[in-house]
Amino acid sequence: MIPEQDLINRCLKGEAKAQKILFDRFAPKMYGVVTRYFSSTEEAQDALQDGFVKVFTKLHEYSGLGSFEGWIRRIMINTSLNLIRDNLKHQYHQDIDEIQEYIEDENQRFDHLSMEDMLKLVQEMPPGYRTVFNLYDIEGYHHHEIAASLGVSVNTSKSQLLKARAYLRKRIEIMNQDYHG
Repeated sequence: MIPEQDLINRCLKGEAKAQKILFDRFAPKMYGVVTRYFSSTEEAQDALQDGFVKVFTKLHEYSGLGSFEGWIRRIMINTSLNLIRDNLKHQYHQDIDEIQEYIEDENQRFDHLSMEDMLKLVQEMPPGYRTVFNLYDIEGYHHHEIAASLGVSVNTSKSQLLKARAYLRKRIEIMNQDYHG
């Protein structure tokens, strides 16, 4: 196994073999990252491909500080957000004040759900819900950061998150009924 810094240096020299090794080393994990943002395999594959193009074109900007994997992950997230923003911006239009739903905070049992089931539930969410849910609950961003990244208001980010959580609760409840009954 080639040490990471050697691999980076070889990629910076334009060695195709090194680029393939870097891609093979990080693509599976990064595919897991981008998959959470899209409902279709094709969209996720496009984001992965676009992300790696950016990785290779911006590799000279990697400072060596911090995790290289973290740097690649950030590029994948930004690439996914850019694709979403370019294609789905019209999805983000409701304000938190417009929410009329009562969201119950029940203890949901979902220990019978596999990771694949949970990923499928996230992928089936409407794009606005899914994007904000991933950024807030999975990636740990704050609403003001999400709002700035997506070009929406903080209240819209909060609204999308509340709706995403309600959506998941309802879908888990349905799956629980199917599983237990």
